[in-house]
Amino acid sequence: MSAPRLHESIAAWRAERAGPRFAGCTVGFVPTMGALHAGHRALLERARAENDRVVLSVFVNPTQFNDPTDLEKYPRTLAEDVALARGLVTDVIVPTAEEMYPDGYRYRVSEGEFSRELEGAHRPGHFDGVLTVVLKLLQLVQPTRSYFGEKDWQQLALVRGMATAFFLPGEIVACPTVRDADGLALSSRNRRLAPADRARAAAFPKLLRAGTPEAAAQALRGAGFEVDYVAERDGVRLGAVRIGGVRLIDNVRV
Repeated sequence: MSAPRLHESIAAWRAERAGPRFAGCTVGFVPTMGALHAGHRALLERARAENDRVVLSVFVNPTQFNDPTDLEKYPRTLAEDVALARGLVTDVIVPTAEEMYPDGYRYRVSEGEFSRELEGAHRPGHFDGVLTVVLKLLQLVQPTRSYFGEKDWQQLALVRGMATAFFLPGEIVACPTVRDADGLALSSRNRRLAPADRARAAAFPKLLRAGTPEAAAQALRGAGFEVDYVAERDGVRLGAVRIGGVRLIDNVRV
């Protein structure tokens, strides 16, 4: 497969999407904020196996960051991202915030219950930003299937709920969490961990399984993690912790 086509404006992308290259094709879509790793590659490989064309979006979405410092520190590695996606992706869309939010974010998607819990309780407005940008991207790409990782379990559940509520066409496909050899879930944030903190972070998924949610939280604190929450939903235990100033999330089946 040749190098993917890069689309840096929404108008150019929409013209391409309506053109002959996509006529009669199934389309797989992987939305990302860039800083791609092997977990993203697994999503792209699944999309490549199941569709005629694969679209990757790279957009650091400002509306889902409640901490401006976190937004500023988020890694931006477009050249490396395109290189990682080569051979799997036919098209990459890289919109600007100005194009994605021509209304200044006056119009947004808001879910009134589950989005206020867990991540939503610690990151106010986060899921409004996530759901709004995902809806915009789904409208732009018009995919047959969209691929999301199970590491972001709450996000996946909310995106599926939105797709059902708004009668969105296409399938939302869940893909298993990809982990490093020591068990830590792959995340773009992992690269911000100092070596000693990265070594300690491997205990996170192991301790998350310990006993009850309360026992797991206690074990994590005892291992030097700051704990935002440990909770269970639908047979899944979810947790968010901080180590060395870097916030990590994960979930395990219990």
